[in-house]
Amino acid sequence: MSSPSHSRPSEATAPGFGLIIVGDEILSGKRADKHLPKVIELLAARGLSLSWAEYVGDDPVRITATLRRAFAGPDIVFSTGGIGATPDDHTRQCAAAALGLPLQLHPGAEALIRERMQDVAREQGTTYEPDRPDNIHRFNMGVFPQGAQLIPNPFNKIPGFYVTRPARDPSAPPGGSDARQVGEGGGVYFVPGFPVMAWPMVEWVLDTQYAHLHRKSARLEKSVIVYGAMEAALTPLMEEVERLYPGVKVFSLPSVDHPVHGRHIELGVKGVPEATESAYAHLLQGLQSPDIQLGPEMVHNF
Repeated sequence: MSSPSHSRPSEATAPGFGLIIVGDEILSGKRADKHLPKVIELLAARGLSLSWAEYVGDDPVRITATLRRAFAGPDIVFSTGGIGATPDDHTRQCAAAALGLPLQLHPGAEALIRERMQDVAREQGTTYEPDRPDNIHRFNMGVFPQGAQLIPNPFNKIPGFYVTRPARDPSAPPGGSDARQVGEGGGVYFVPGFPVMAWPMVEWVLDTQYAHLHRKSARLEKSVIVYGAMEAALTPLMEEVERLYPGVKVFSLPSVDHPVHGRHIELGVKGVPEATESAYAHLLQGLQSPDIQLGPEMVHNF
């Protein structure tokens, strides 16, 4: 039998997934963010979805505040960028500050960084010099909040790190002295800003730490183009569908200048197939009105 922390949670109780993207270069437009669409793709491939995302520049105060919220919540959060050892990399230090923990050189990270430096020296045909100032400085990339665990980096061995919130024992009394026990599992997972490193590391987290959350069953989304209706007028119907079909989400995507459909609303539902089919039939029935014209219907499996 699997342990309680790895039993399959319901959608209502499962933690959400969040993404924090750190870097002035993103906010200034110097570089385009590639992490958001890729993380959405990686989650979708496992039947999961992103609940929220947040961008923050290289400002230690803002990064610390952002991470403090992430650590206090119940979600599984990925943080990309700022874990290097240059003066504009603040994420490791901010994570420690947000947790109220000291920084320390992780022994496993130290060994991997040393191994990487030896590899580079060998590739360049030179001798590894452990006492050279730049080599000593590189160990800062393995200085993490006390108690952090490692995320392997298949690209160059320099690891990321994570701090989790263990799932609470249902029989345990509420409260407790450790603020990191708040929530049902989850944690914050720190990876580099480089996509070639970050994306395999995110996949490792999803497949080794949260395989029990992967949805094996298909998900279904059905929607219809609606002309001649305002969102406010459709809201009671949307609320009724969500009330009658728990677990199904109703969505409304209005457009005022679509090149094909012009002013319209894409109205739909998504969830497990059987419930979604029933909810969609109810939605269509509620749209039967002389004032409303229905356009194309769309189906998406994910």
